[in-house]
This record gives sequence, C-alpha cells and structure tokens, in this order.
Amino acid sequence: MSITWNTRVETPADLEPIRDITLQAFGRQFEVDFLDAHRADPVAWSPGLLIVATTPDDRPIAYAALTRCHIGDAPLLSLGPVAVLPAYQKQGAGSAVVIAALATARDRGEQSVVVLGHAEYYPRFGFRQATEFGVHHPEYDGPSMMALAFDGHAVPAGDLSYPVTL
Repeated sequence: MSITWNTRVETPADLEPIRDITLQAFGRQFEVDFLDAHRADPVAWSPGLLIVATTPDDRPIAYAALTRCHIGDAPLLSLGPVAVLPAYQKQGAGSAVVIAALATARDRGEQSVVVLGHAEYYPRFGFRQATEFGVHHPEYDGPSMMALAFDGHAVPAGDLSYPVTL
C-alpha cells in the first residue's frame, strides 16, 4: 500500500506538534532545543522553510526544516532536523517532507543545501559527500556530511559554519 502524504508549510498552530514530533522521533530534548534555537536566530531561520506532512485531518506527523548556514561568506541551506512520529516511520512521510522542502528551496532560488545525516538515506535525494565539493567542517567531515546543488549551480567550496550551535 502506497501512501501519498499531504505536505505544506508549517503554521503557528504547528509549533507544539512539531516540538512533540521532534521529542518522540529523537527520544531526547537536544533536538527540540536545537530547533528552538534556530527559530530564535534571525540569521538561521527563514519563515516558510519548515515543511510538514499531515494526516488527512491535517495533523502534522513529520517535518523537514531548512535553516541558513554559510561556506565562507556564501549563504546556503542546511537540511535538518527531519523527524517523523514513530508510528508513521517507514511509510514515506520523511521522504515526502524532504522532497517538498528541497522543492521549496529550489523554487525560492536557493543554489545548494547541506545535510548532516544518514549516509545511506540522503543520496536518494541527490546528496553526495560534501568533501566531493570541497566542503569541510572541523567536527563533521565524513560520509554523514553531504551536499546537493540545484539546477547546475555549484556548491561553494570551503569551511562550513552554522550560526547556531549548542
């Protein structure tokens, strides 16, 4: 059975459900605090770049967030966190929000995205190891740090930095 998930940009009413999804999906407070810190940072946070997947009655069950980061002075987006309520995992909701988030970024004219995540999961969306692009981070170099360029754009080479760290 294939499920087609509805996706949309988050609304103010989604804030607490998103925090709950985060806590349930990751099983710890760190990722909730991480997301809250990004929301509070005007450099990192861009409204309209957190996409939710919903049940038919419009209850959020998954999301993908895109926040701002930099390679040198060049801005790009970072994908994550991506979270799915445990009861809905492995049903395509995570893929649906990632695809919708990346499409939103592309439609907004963004040129590239990085992700720190499962090296076996994100290549299906076109991500490749960041080091292939010359992207480095002192803590995260390795197969879990990946990058994606949109529509023939280049991923800028250099050292990756995030405005928010915990």
